[in-house]
Amino acid sequence: MTTVDEGQYGEALAAQALESFGYAIVDRNWRCPTGEVDIIARDGETWVFVEVKLRRGRGAGTPEEAVSDRKQQRLLRVAQAYLAELELDDVQWRVDVIAIDLSDDDLVWRLDHYRDAVCSDG
Repeated sequence: MTTVDEGQYGEALAAQALESFGYAIVDRNWRCPTGEVDIIARDGETWVFVEVKLRRGRGAGTPEEAVSDRKQQRLLRVAQAYLAELELDDVQWRVDVIAIDLSDDDLVWRLDHYRDAVCSDG
C-alpha cells in the first residue's frame, strides 16, 4: 500500500467511524491556498474539521505526534477559510483529530477520536 493509498484508507475509516457516531460527512479533501482538511462533517449544528493521521508501527511516532503546532495552526486557518467561503459567519465549529494505528495486515489496531483537539489559543 502506497502512502497515498494509506491516506485514503485512513480517511475512509475515519469517515465511516464519524458516520457511526452520527456525524454527517459534508466534504472530503477540501483544499484552498492555505492548505487542506481531510474531512468536513456536521455534529448536529456544529461544523467539524477533521484531520486524520494513520500510522503502521512506531517508526514515525504515534499518529497524534504528527499533528505539530504548525499543522494545528494551518488547520485553523483552513477551517476559517472554508467558513468564510461559505459565508458561515456565526456558526459553532471545532477541529478534531482521528488517530489510527494499523497492524501489518492492514487491520485497525486503534482508532481514537479527539474532539476539539486543536484550539485557537494553542
